[in-house]
Amino acid sequence: MIQRKLREEIKSKLYKGKAIIVLGPRQTGKTTLLQTIASAEGAYLYLNGDDNVIREVLEKTSLQTLKQLIGANKLVVIDEAQRVKNNGLALKLITDQMKDVQLFVSGSSALELANEINEPLTGRKWEYMLYPISWSEYCSHFGNLMGIQSLEQRLVFGMYPEVINNTGNEVEVLKQIADSYLYKDLLSFKGIRKPELLFKLLRALSFQVGSEVSYNELANLLQVDKNTISNYIDLLEKAFVIFKLQPLSRNLRNEISTTRKIYFYDNGIRNILINNTNPLEFRNDIGVLWESFLMSERIKYNHYNSVYSNLYFWRTHQQKEIDYIEERNGKFYAFEFKWNNRKKTLAPALFMETYSDTEFSVIDKSNYFNFLGL
Repeated sequence: MIQRKLREEIKSKLYKGKAIIVLGPRQTGKTTLLQTIASAEGAYLYLNGDDNVIREVLEKTSLQTLKQLIGANKLVVIDEAQRVKNNGLALKLITDQMKDVQLFVSGSSALELANEINEPLTGRKWEYMLYPISWSEYCSHFGNLMGIQSLEQRLVFGMYPEVINNTGNEVEVLKQIADSYLYKDLLSFKGIRKPELLFKLLRALSFQVGSEVSYNELANLLQVDKNTISNYIDLLEKAFVIFKLQPLSRNLRNEISTTRKIYFYDNGIRNILINNTNPLEFRNDIGVLWESFLMSERIKYNHYNSVYSNLYFWRTHQQKEIDYIEERNGKFYAFEFKWNNRKKTLAPALFMETYSDTEFSVIDKSNYFNFLGL
């Protein structure tokens, strides 16, 4: 089993009087991670929010009912907690009134779970994101040489644990994961009234990864209003399917400020949506795959290493651009992504003049290990 970066961090927070919340996409290993940690502590109670009986008991939110349910267990895992109505109240009762119980909570959607637990559990929780396998986790398990040798495969099939562990059946596994996104979570939300629109939007976004995305253009393409596009993209983001990158625009009149770039958390999901899992030598979107891979892996690295930054891209109406920018403590760290860096790439002079306190780097196949913390 590939060891996850969060394991030791979570273990260090055990029995400190707070619930431990792990969010993230489905199939990233949240249940496995929490059960592995819990089993090492001894006996524990596992409650699955997908189970109707368990859900009904938890929704009663009575302290007496909860005590009867938990019994003598000192560690409780509540899986898929977003399925439980009023889950925040139940979690608060356990945390406040059962001081000797360590509570683990997992959820595959921030849509319902975060809204319900944030206020009841204010000051009572540690919250983490578990992403698909990170490059650091992958190379720690298989070795750096294997990482180098399998890079092109990972650019196509992505980093989901089940995909990595099912060599030769990647397409079938990815289709199952994509279906769980579309049908098990997203289509159960009240905001999704047009399933066919959701699928068309996902495909449209898949073809625009790394490019500026205009909600108006998407609305015209899909023949719906702009607000519907905005709402659906918001739902996709809260279900951990995609994430957005905002433009940096502060000093120049010709800086682009209204569009954004959208990435999928995993290349495999993006590729299965456009039905293209061809090897790199038969593709014309290698640059897109490389940029998307580096973006999602950098998100993982920053989260697991507590690197807090404001994230941007930069572009002008004259097509001067920088792929990715991090802002920390008033300083900018700018990155350009190149799959084949055949000639020296310089930072746009206009950007360096405007944002003088900037470090600029080109990330290619010769140095991406450093960029991803290896």
